[in-house]
Amino acid sequence: MTDRPPMDDIEPGIDFSIDRSNLYLEETFTDLKAGTVKRFTPVLPDGSLDKTRKPLFLGQTSLYTPHGPLPIQNAIPAKELSQAFKRFPETMHQAMEQLMEEADKMRQDKVSPIIQTPESRIIVP
Repeated sequence: MTDRPPMDDIEPGIDFSIDRSNLYLEETFTDLKAGTVKRFTPVLPDGSLDKTRKPLFLGQTSLYTPHGPLPIQNAIPAKELSQAFKRFPETMHQAMEQLMEEADKMRQDKVSPIIQTPESRIIVP
């Protein structure tokens, strides 16, 4: 006997359909040090290359912090793999800067503890 719910109890609004017009073959390239470049090559539903679309590239790396690894990823604007490798450092720096800006903004939002509602003159700390 299993503890799984019957199929009738599964959420009906979830769509697990594969978009057959947007398929990619994923390949991973890494130096096992700085990071990873992934190439997403467009393919047709039969697995053959889709020459009407361009490949996509994604860079991934991790920063090691006292709280553990912090994953960073960003799209790399490139037409071919060698170009993606060349642009990897710049792209990861941009992703890190964006992450730092978002963290600063979150910190600033958290720092302002005074909230004043327009209907009241009471300041809530």
